[in-house]
Amino acid sequence: MFITPHFTLAEMTASSTAALAGLDNTPPPAALANLGLLCGVLEHVRSLLQVPLTITSGFRSQALNQKVGGTPQSAHVLGLAADFTALNIPARQVAIRIRDSDIMFDQLILEFDSWVHLAVSTEQPRRQVLTIQRGGGYLPGVH
Repeated sequence: MFITPHFTLAEMTASSTAALAGLDNTPPPAALANLGLLCGVLEHVRSLLQVPLTITSGFRSQALNQKVGGTPQSAHVLGLAADFTALNIPARQVAIRIRDSDIMFDQLILEFDSWVHLAVSTEQPRRQVLTIQRGGGYLPGVH
């Protein structure tokens, strides 16, 4: 089932961790609605970058989020966040291009210089930009 022209429910809920642990990762109705908002923003990111995105983590059930060590208040649990990479564009460049665009996001995190975490909000987005490095905490901005 396509949520938007380029993103499916299957890719937004896929998890090898959930499959191996036998965890149900089916989003409840509210999270499914939020995935529509999230995928709409991801369509804008895809258009900005002009390349396909690979979703590495989208919706996470509470059990899956706990299993992968996510924070209890993770936007992934609400269907409001995705981690992704972009075909042939380094993650840092992806984060910078999104940061410098007019795309409305709540939180943009360059994670370990390897992938981008993008969260959206049903309220006024903060446009918070952070970087997380191995062995360290979050740093403001992307440089």
